[in-house]
Amino acid sequence: MNESVQIRRLMNGYQVSQAIHVAVVLGLPELLADGPKAVADLAERAGCQARPLYRLLRALSSVGVYRELPDRRFETTSLGDTLRADAPRSIAGWALFVGTQTHWQSWTGLLHSVRTGESAFEAVHGQDVWAYRASHPGEGKVFDFAMSSLSSLLAESVLDAFDFGRFTTVVDVGGGRGSFLAAVLGRHPALRGVVFDQPHVVASAPATLAGAGVEERCEVVSGDFFASVPGGGDAYVLKAVVHDWDDERATAILRTCRRDMPDTATLLIVERVLGGPNEGPDAAFTDLNMLVGPGGEERTEEEYAALLHGAGFTMTRTVRTDIEVAVIEARPH
Repeated sequence: MNESVQIRRLMNGYQVSQAIHVAVVLGLPELLADGPKAVADLAERAGCQARPLYRLLRALSSVGVYRELPDRRFETTSLGDTLRADAPRSIAGWALFVGTQTHWQSWTGLLHSVRTGESAFEAVHGQDVWAYRASHPGEGKVFDFAMSSLSSLLAESVLDAFDFGRFTTVVDVGGGRGSFLAAVLGRHPALRGVVFDQPHVVASAPATLAGAGVEERCEVVSGDFFASVPGGGDAYVLKAVVHDWDDERATAILRTCRRDMPDTATLLIVERVLGGPNEGPDAAFTDLNMLVGPGGEERTEEEYAALLHGAGFTMTRTVRTDIEVAVIEARPH
């Protein structure tokens, strides 16, 4: 392929992102779930104009999300199926979040972040991501749904790679709505769990746990992980938490865990781990997303080892999964 064409396609990747976002907002994945449909029918049910909807579907068909049939009828593909909210490995929550105006405006500040090392989100919106979402409940719900969507996506891969069965009580620190912990408890019927996060976040955790049928084996606790975490567990999970913060604040969270967890407990960090030069685009671009958004960062295995050591832990091993996410295991010194 001509290099100019190749780089142009990379530059125009934002167009695909927005097209997928709009398709999910319109409910097209659900409308196409039971078979092919004509554009006119889809337009009526989605509440939009037929001609521009055809243009949207045609564009998404060109990249494999949908498939155009004769007479302007469309059907979904295996890629398109992942956009249904009820799909086994659904990515619908992330599609809704990644196309929001708030998120997009933040990325216009990438140059500011690269020049200063500061969060673009805070520069653009005037407050950090946590304060903004707390003061904009609608935005917070979209974000929480996105995190639950990603949790469900990675849970299967993590559980296939790492055995939680040797533990008795798993404390999910910063566990959001409980999606990941629900998957862990579902895989291991003898386990008990605690999902811990801010009050407005864990408010919806009981419904998640009940939906998974594990509510009787899981406690929901609210609080601030900079101040304290629940005691009594033998495994403490930080999934997609450490990467939200710079080294100083990440170390503070780890030190809180070290102080409040039993000396015999195990710490498990579930994050993307940066690879070597010229590899790992998912982790590398997630790292940029951390720079733009909360001001955190993805890290290499060596950087995690140093971070853990400074907080009172020794990293014992790293367990890789099939989706560029790893489980970093550590024990108190």
